[in-house]
Amino acid sequence: MAKKTRAGAGTPATVTLEAAGITFSVHTYEHDPAAASYGLEAAEALGLEPELVFKTLLAEADGELVVGIVPVGGHLDLKALAATVGAKKAAMADPAVAARVTGYVVGGISPVGQKKRLRTVLDETALRHAQVYVSGGRRGLDIGLRPEDLVTITGALTASISRSRS
Repeated sequence: MAKKTRAGAGTPATVTLEAAGITFSVHTYEHDPAAASYGLEAAEALGLEPELVFKTLLAEADGELVVGIVPVGGHLDLKALAATVGAKKAAMADPAVAARVTGYVVGGISPVGQKKRLRTVLDETALRHAQVYVSGGRRGLDIGLRPEDLVTITGALTASISRSRS
């Protein structure tokens, strides 16, 4: 059974997980608007290794919006994402478009409970861990869940789509 969230923590992501009966945990922290990286801020604030915390990014691949979920310590490999979804090329989506299509604010985009279901690719490194953390649908809120459950609830493909920061 899904873990109940604290009052005020309900977001489309947590509601979707509860409705699906997926077990998850809720982790809140005080978001710093001056943070250079929302994902690294979350990892540090929650005391987690960056390879366990994943960021949700939107890209446009041959005119189609797609979601890439990668560890916060790395970058989305746009060529690998394009190849995975059968596109010739991909570019990062405009942040305003990402917010409008997902229903979440940038820095709080969850891969779960988006307004429109988009093709999603999860970096395969997530499968090395018993639990991973993704945005819960607002800045300062992350959810922890099994990567297999993340794949199930989002319909994600898994592939090598991240690259190290240089």
